[in-house]
Amino acid sequence: MSKGSDAAGSLQRSGFVVRKERLYGRLIAACAVLTIVVTVGIILALSGRALTFWSEVSPVAFFTGTQWSPIIDRTYGVLPLVSGTLIVTALSALIALPVGLAAAIYLSEYASDQVRSILKPALEILAGVPTVIYGYMALVYVTPLIDGFLPLSVRLIPSGVPLLPEFTLVMPSLRTFNALSASVVVGIMIIPMVSSISEDALSAVPDSLRQGGYGLGSTKFDVSTRIVVPSATSGIVASYVLAISRAIGETMAVTMAMGMSPQMPFFPNVLRNLAESSQTITAAMVQIAGADSLGGVTYEAMFALGMTLFAITLTMNVLAELVRRRFREEY
Repeated sequence: MSKGSDAAGSLQRSGFVVRKERLYGRLIAACAVLTIVVTVGIILALSGRALTFWSEVSPVAFFTGTQWSPIIDRTYGVLPLVSGTLIVTALSALIALPVGLAAAIYLSEYASDQVRSILKPALEILAGVPTVIYGYMALVYVTPLIDGFLPLSVRLIPSGVPLLPEFTLVMPSLRTFNALSASVVVGIMIIPMVSSISEDALSAVPDSLRQGGYGLGSTKFDVSTRIVVPSATSGIVASYVLAISRAIGETMAVTMAMGMSPQMPFFPNVLRNLAESSQTITAAMVQIAGADSLGGVTYEAMFALGMTLFAITLTMNVLAELVRRRFREEY
């Protein structure tokens, strides 16, 4: 009886250990609560000033206006800024998402341990480069390099096609500040985020799935693209969301490479939009913050832009979460 009591007592934790574990749990919970408090604080800080702005400027005029010139003409149409933001985000995503996923597949499925130990840190160095350097590179090197291949024309509808007019897409020479160079450097900037998180998701797929594919006679490429990648869809989608959110919120690189000339997209020659200067929401906020006057409607417009940007990223994250839950795999 005494031996059983001694064994049970040896399995019990001391009071000091119990109090220490409770303290750790409370500290971790406090960190989690702090993130929620900070998020709510940001929303409240933005919404208060944004509502003040919308009480003086009609929300309909703000969200449907096609002219943005808050400092000179006092016009507050946000559509040119939204279009500039979406152009950069879409084109940078077209560059970064496939390249980042391809790099992740190579690191996870093809590279040896020695090669992976060198390539992955080297790739992630791109994430540590200051964004102002990317803007400088776009302005000084990327724009002249791309402009050397321009102008180009692509005839989509040749002459002589019945019932359809002749139409040719023309890519003109690049302006000094342009959306194409900004999109290229932002795409390069977010590649490490896609590749690193996607590689972690691919590496987490159990080897039993790979061995089952090999047992059925699949090649390494088939196993990688048809078994491993679909099994890691939730993690890959998460990397896409984080990368696109980074592209939407990028400021310095697009300000230096893209300029500050907000304008609506050109149709039907959509390629002209890439050669022209434009402005994103974040660059417009920087411009307002750097203005001489820090009061009035123009200053409050900065908070309305912040709420608009927050709504765009929140909507994108909600949709991505729905996709992630739909394709989530548990092992």
